[in-house]
Amino acid sequence: MFKAGHFTLKPAPFTYHDPHSVDDAVDLLARHENARVLAGGQSLMPMMNFRYAMPDHLIDLNKVGELAYIHVENNALHIGAMTRQRDLEFSDDIARHCPLLKAALAHVGHRQTRNRGTLGGSLCHQDPSAELVNAAALLGATMHVVSQRGKRDLAAAEFALAYMTTALAPDEMLAGVTFPLPTQGTAHAFVEFARRHGDFAIVACSAMLGLDGKGNIAKVALAISGLAHAPVRPATIEQALLGQKADAATFKAAAAEAGKLEAGADAYVTATYRQHLARMLTYRALEQAATSATENHHG
Repeated sequence: MFKAGHFTLKPAPFTYHDPHSVDDAVDLLARHENARVLAGGQSLMPMMNFRYAMPDHLIDLNKVGELAYIHVENNALHIGAMTRQRDLEFSDDIARHCPLLKAALAHVGHRQTRNRGTLGGSLCHQDPSAELVNAAALLGATMHVVSQRGKRDLAAAEFALAYMTTALAPDEMLAGVTFPLPTQGTAHAFVEFARRHGDFAIVACSAMLGLDGKGNIAKVALAISGLAHAPVRPATIEQALLGQKADAATFKAAAAEAGKLEAGADAYVTATYRQHLARMLTYRALEQAATSATENHHG
């Protein structure tokens, strides 16, 4: 047991459960109050050690093999909630069909945390600056939720209720996620600013962009993380970009609007600084995506 100052890094007492199927897991969630699901444990275990989280029951999903999968079907990428981030990072299907997700994964923690961390764990932890949360917002992911009462689907925009709080009921868990695949010819970019590599970003911005035959913007999507409790999809900025030339002037105008988005402050970063980062990163993301789109167009 390690002691840091006056704090003992040891979780409060809890009962451990080790289900082997989804049915067993949802049965445990239905029967026990104040239960938490353990996926990769990269966020939950530190929170328990510091007693920010104190579940009475811990339901370990690591032996529920049916929750780990990656496959492409019906123009969508389907991923199980217990799929390791390391498996996502090296998936040929993701690299081929959804490179934006691969780009986001390059910023997630370190190799050691990605070995254990899961897609579902990151999405359910719902840190407002988490890279996979940003990618889910940009791509318009659908969350597949299960309980003893049945199944339901939630859009990424509906999944985050408040700061690090999801729309999951106490007896529900995330089983899988569906990501619509970007259309052919769509380029992407993912940029972030963090205190050091592997930390959660202070602000992150992802972009997808496609050009028409004249080099004008025919399709665009933006997601900016770190400003609020969930990534922001600035529909007004996206709409204003459509039909515009993919050039520096267009991107500066969009970035200026991104810098006006409402942002929160904390003990380390002011709202004004977050807005500055939103402006800078929006420009960079659009510029990088446009460069790739132009190369694809001419290639």
